[in-house]
Amino acid sequence: MASASAGGGGGPQQLFFDVWSRFYDLPAVQRAIYRPVQDAVITELIAGPHQRVLDVGCGTGLLTSRLAAGVYGTTVVGCDFSFGMLSQASAGDSPVAGWVQGDAQRLPVASSSFDAVVCTESFHWYPDQSAALAEFRRVLRPGGRALIAFVNPPFEGMAQMLSRASEAAGQPATWQTAPQMRSLVSSAGLTVVAQQRIGRLPGAMTMPPVLTVARRP
Repeated sequence: MASASAGGGGGPQQLFFDVWSRFYDLPAVQRAIYRPVQDAVITELIAGPHQRVLDVGCGTGLLTSRLAAGVYGTTVVGCDFSFGMLSQASAGDSPVAGWVQGDAQRLPVASSSFDAVVCTESFHWYPDQSAALAEFRRVLRPGGRALIAFVNPPFEGMAQMLSRASEAAGQPATWQTAPQMRSLVSSAGLTVVAQQRIGRLPGAMTMPPVLTVARRP
């Protein structure tokens, strides 16, 4: 699930996502970019625990609603930084327990209150990714899991090039390789249990999304 939940308090970046929310749900966009990542997250999440799930960077709520409707016994809350995304998410008839506006680096939820945190196609937008991971750990119950999926460039040089290009375009983003992501997640006090490359087009080989699964001890 792509989204705008980033941090930093509005401004041009939030406006970008408010505008993008108008195109986000287009079937061609979802089919090409987001659906393969969503499917991988759902398959992994079913292994549990998943009684209470927080979807951070939920965007317009497509994955959030799929989780609430399709993963048995799950209560799901969607959280995003963009009011435009949340407006789209809350407009439909969905079994989602609630929608909250918030910064991934300062999540507006209680500590140790979720069995799983999912974060798809938004982690690269977070200005302080270590702070976001610390928040994921805080809100997870012991034994709970964080499932984080976004593009992990295969080489560090490519990751740096993408970050510079994003900043030059006025939408700063930080891209991590899979090994860098393992290190970052481990430094936040989470135990990485798996990393899975997700096949999708375009960019299946050169720019693959990677699902990192980590557990709170």
